[in-house]
Amino acid sequence: MLLASRYRLTEVLGHGGMGEVYRGCDELLGRPVAVKLLLPGPADPFAAARFRREARTAAMVKDPHVVAAYDFGQQDGSYFLVMELVEGRSVAHELAMRGPLEPERAIDIVQQAATGLAAAHRRDIVHRDIKPANLLIDADGTVKVADFGIARFVSDPVTTLPNHVLGTSLYLAPERAQGKPATAASDVYALGCVLYHLVTGQPPFAGDDPTAVLREHVRSEPTPPSELCPELAGPVEDLLLRMLAKDPAERPSTAEIVEGEALEGPAADGQDGHRPPLGRLWRWATLPTAR
Repeated sequence: MLLASRYRLTEVLGHGGMGEVYRGCDELLGRPVAVKLLLPGPADPFAAARFRREARTAAMVKDPHVVAAYDFGQQDGSYFLVMELVEGRSVAHELAMRGPLEPERAIDIVQQAATGLAAAHRRDIVHRDIKPANLLIDADGTVKVADFGIARFVSDPVTTLPNHVLGTSLYLAPERAQGKPATAASDVYALGCVLYHLVTGQPPFAGDDPTAVLREHVRSEPTPPSELCPELAGPVEDLLLRMLAKDPAERPSTAEIVEGEALEGPAADGQDGHRPPLGRLWRWATLPTAR
């Protein structure tokens, strides 16, 4: 299939709620691309609006830790979005292949994802669907936030069906489970759920009934990670529990996570009193001076 007289589609890479993603080639520039096609269907009257918003938001967020958007158009009644092709794997795939990750590896993934989210938050954009499958790892190890399909500008009106919560129940912030608008803090909570899953091998709340999982996000405190893995006691657990705070105001910002300022107290300080970068928190936790 040839789109817009330049994008040659070669194989299906995946299926999503709104469409299919293809591997393709931009024959004008001679570079590989990923192309998302919106599948026609009457089930969701807001699908086309969200797809256009995905293109708009993805194009506005320019950061090495966000999948780049190149082009957007319409052909034969179907919309398409042309994006950077990430040759690698998702964090969900790494988790499935390796099981729980070493804390330092998990922190590195989350810090890189937070960098991309911070770029979105600076543009007043909330992702609303942070989960391992939407974090991609390219060939050189760079983590990139993908799929802004249900992202929204904080100032935008909500374009969803009544009583319909968009997002994945395993990683949904309690305020969103209660039907309140998403904010940047909602993305932080979801990223905290991802970090919990990466270091313990399971989400903080799980089950076969999505509604029951949403109630757990609202009403229950997560099991402290150190009760599942004693070696997680210290900075990693402190960070996780702050990210999973029920009150959005008590969570760190993505910028604080990126800068390594998400922890307070002596466990986060070096000998000179300055906080080390977040990627080094696990190493600092093993030093006597950091106790």
